[in-house]
Amino acid sequence: MIKGYQKELSLIYENIRLEEQKKLEIRRKEIEEKYPEILEFDNLIQKKSLNLTLSILKGISEEEIKNIREEITDLRFKKYEALVAKGYDPEYLNLRYQCQKCKDQGFIGNKRCSCYKQKLINLYYKDSDLKENLKTNNFNNLDLSLFPNYKISDDKYTPRRNIENIVKYFKEEFIPNFNNMDENILFYGNSGTGKTFLSCCIAKELLDNGHLVVYRTIDELIKNLREIIFENNHELEDLLINCDFLIIDDLGAEQITDFSTTEFFNLLNKKLLKKKKMLVSTNLSLSDISKIYTERISSRLLGNFKLYKFYSEDIRIQLNLKKR
Repeated sequence: MIKGYQKELSLIYENIRLEEQKKLEIRRKEIEEKYPEILEFDNLIQKKSLNLTLSILKGISEEEIKNIREEITDLRFKKYEALVAKGYDPEYLNLRYQCQKCKDQGFIGNKRCSCYKQKLINLYYKDSDLKENLKTNNFNNLDLSLFPNYKISDDKYTPRRNIENIVKYFKEEFIPNFNNMDENILFYGNSGTGKTFLSCCIAKELLDNGHLVVYRTIDELIKNLREIIFENNHELEDLLINCDFLIIDDLGAEQITDFSTTEFFNLLNKKLLKKKKMLVSTNLSLSDISKIYTERISSRLLGNFKLYKFYSEDIRIQLNLKKR
């Protein structure tokens, strides 16, 4: 797990426990004001439970332990009956847990609880910068009918068959086998052919499966790299390098400078060496990539990434026409 997440999750669980303790104190105060006799049952239970623990440590007999436990059970029944008689839930004076399985600890023994994974996913969504986009940009809203089912170029397949093949691969192979995949992805093709949309679809599935996905446009990424270099933002560097899947969108739209080419290459290289997967999408052709970027960058993009070409009539225009 990336440094910082474990600490943040521990703080989340600590706040949950404090919140539930405060709620219990409010409920106890209410009962104390309205029905002090019921609260007295609860106080006696706590005292006897503490005495039981101390008595066990002192080594009292099994018979004495049994008697104290029976007294506690009898007091609990009286408390429950009194609460129900006044219209309250019998558990009203007990501490409540948002997760009954782990009692809001995050772990059951030394194993992570299912609620821990969900909270981690929520943190991943926050850092992905994709939370709002993925509400609409997901496989459920992928409309393959927007892709023409006739050839519009010299490519082997029609645009629809091409996108169907790409989607099938990611849904049936890449996403289910993500942990065992050692594969980086390059989406290239004209604007409006579904590259960003499909990137979001993949991101949502991986996030929901508990993988840390981070999305950046190339401009945002270069800004992040400046912040890392000039402001020593090590947490941001850790996030970009060690996330499970980094999506870099719109490569080629950035201003090319010595800084951008050097630091972009360094990021690519670090992630490749660490075997941390990436998806890069661009409107550039493969030949344009070779012309615009240094040989070190283009050789990695074209040699270390699996290439997927997108081609179609502009889908954004079609969607706009449909709305009208």
